[in-house]
Amino acid sequence: MRIVIVAESFLPQTNGVVHSVLRVLDHLAARGDDVLVVAPDAGPDVPATVAGARVVTVPAWSFPGYADVRVATGRVSPLTAILRDFGPDVVHLASPFALGWRAALAAAALDLPVVAVYQTDVPTYAGRYGVRGVENLLWKRVRDLHGRADLTLAPSTATIRTLEERGVERLRLWRRGVDTDRFSPARRDESWRRRLAPEGERLVGYVGRLAPEKQVQDLAALQDLPGTRIVVVGDGPERARLERLLPGAHFTGMLHGTALATAVAGLDVLVSTSETETFCQVVQEGLASGVPVVASGVGGPVDLVDHSRTGWLYEPGDLGGLAARVRDLTGDDAKRAAFGRAARRSVEGRSWQAVCSELVGHYAAAIEQHRGTGPHDIGRLHWTTRRMVRS
Repeated sequence: MRIVIVAESFLPQTNGVVHSVLRVLDHLAARGDDVLVVAPDAGPDVPATVAGARVVTVPAWSFPGYADVRVATGRVSPLTAILRDFGPDVVHLASPFALGWRAALAAAALDLPVVAVYQTDVPTYAGRYGVRGVENLLWKRVRDLHGRADLTLAPSTATIRTLEERGVERLRLWRRGVDTDRFSPARRDESWRRRLAPEGERLVGYVGRLAPEKQVQDLAALQDLPGTRIVVVGDGPERARLERLLPGAHFTGMLHGTALATAVAGLDVLVSTSETETFCQVVQEGLASGVPVVASGVGGPVDLVDHSRTGWLYEPGDLGGLAARVRDLTGDDAKRAAFGRAARRSVEGRSWQAVCSELVGHYAAAIEQHRGTGPHDIGRLHWTTRRMVRS
């Protein structure tokens, strides 16, 4: 199969979109597919090839307040030329918005099948970054963009419901995989833990971008919990402010590979404070590491955290509830251990190979859909998706 992946963000960035695209590229390479990646230009750090796929960049500019985020805007014609020259069987739009919009228009001009993967809640993010009064306009862009796709894949049942309410059709559920070899209880390193908790404190950690939409400042509600220490893994524009707000916390900076897996497994409780997660891969990685999770009970984490078995979900905005749930686990070794064992079991079998095989099936369905499925069949597909989400 010949596939073009248009990635709204790509290397050298580190985020959930990039991580998913890299795992998909590994899978397609193993299958022997011919893949081209189109991504925003981020200078010489963008690799020329990844997993055998050639990477083509288009001009981009830095997002105000978050220089690492590159936004690719401009004319449609360069995207049309790239797609025409490669001649794909299907175009995969990874978390499309600016670059993805242009790619959707280019694919339509060339009559190419499109699979759009919804992964970033841009309308809500805009509010977090202080861009007020544009949420409805941004949702119109989402609706128009995904309306041009033969299929839209969403990572959680909550996200599918939100998209349905906003008028997006032809939806299918496509979750994310997790590397249960890399993220494992076996990565727990007691010497690493002693360095951060010399008095035997329980380590309560956040892992991810330090950005406004992640609401990391909510960790301040945990500062006075006895016998605990906060660990913040990651980096971003909010780091300096958070270091002032959380003076007793340990900030590791950005970690990758084994160092990241060691940090996650070394936690006693993982906390996800964000209320804008469409999936939340780090929650799944915490579960795989045998670490119970306390997460805001909205969006993607609702599908991942089995409340009162693998962790706790607290009411969004209820910081007292957040602190109580964390205290419950840090103060009870037996319960925390039982939750951790259940957490690991809950993600076994969620391999990237399995979910990427599902993705290839979605590619095939989109190609068939594009070849002439009538309005009756489109409605039947949407009804089937709704029934699947509600079951």
